[in-house]
Amino acid sequence: MAPPITLKVSSRIPKKPIKKLPTSVEVTDKTTVQDVKENLAKRAGGWDPNRFGLYEPEKRKLLKDRRALISQLESIVSGKEILVKDLGPQLSWTTVFLIEYSGPLFIHLLFPFVLRPYLYNLSLPYLPFSKSLPPLTTSQLLASAMIVLHFAKREYETLFIHRFSLATMPMFNIFKNSAHYWILSGVWMAYWIYGPTSPTALETPLTRNLDIVGLVLYLFGEISNFHTHVTLSKLRSPGGTERGIPKGYGFGLVTCPNYMFEMISWVGVLLVTRSGVAMLPFIVTAFVQMYFWAVKKEKALRAEFPKEYRRKRYAILPGIM
Repeated sequence: MAPPITLKVSSRIPKKPIKKLPTSVEVTDKTTVQDVKENLAKRAGGWDPNRFGLYEPEKRKLLKDRRALISQLESIVSGKEILVKDLGPQLSWTTVFLIEYSGPLFIHLLFPFVLRPYLYNLSLPYLPFSKSLPPLTTSQLLASAMIVLHFAKREYETLFIHRFSLATMPMFNIFKNSAHYWILSGVWMAYWIYGPTSPTALETPLTRNLDIVGLVLYLFGEISNFHTHVTLSKLRSPGGTERGIPKGYGFGLVTCPNYMFEMISWVGVLLVTRSGVAMLPFIVTAFVQMYFWAVKKEKALRAEFPKEYRRKRYAILPGIM
């Protein structure tokens, strides 16, 4: 076992120093990034270790792998210094996802089955249950079921499938993240789908055929997306942060087939709702965000596995982008 070394501890933002932050920390060849966080947090007066972001001194890059050995991080060992930043109050990724997905899940139950008479009965607002409001159509009921099941599936995956490399995220980010789901895929989408004048309220032989096609696409996308998430989860041990090269169903076509299959699923919902006003703001926003995530993932895989990884030409949609 190599003798311990002492690292200088500096604030990454000198103008915002962390109170009681130790000026040095001793590490061995078995000390991990998480060990340093816990050491500093304890000595600083009982901080949450996850509030501390550790950065290497040269490129000032965040050390994301909490299980990485400090002794193997050349820039830190050679410079004998580590930078620390207060990332603010933290929430676990599991908690974040559960909160994000719960919004649209409950909204698409409340709007059609509880709030609908109050929201759309404009002719007799003082009689919310007036007979003037037509019942939900098959398409509206189907759309509600599809959206609720989609987010219920996400909640299940959060609890039992996903394995996160980062333990937490800044607590205040949850408001920004939740707005996307609660507003765009929740309130906005629900209001336009379940109204009596919505395209989803029309029932014709054509709409019934679109319902069938949409449901088939939705089921294919959801099942394939779930399969992809299971494949990704197997790349990492429980509680681990290691990365692997994803292979198998869908990965030969694009970098992130889970995003591709999710878009197919939402196209299925679009066919059932037949409402661009309701669906496109969420679909376009989600697609743009997932595309940037996929490109970032492709770059990360190429950098980490330059020889082993088979480069993908397309990040999210084969033949397109």
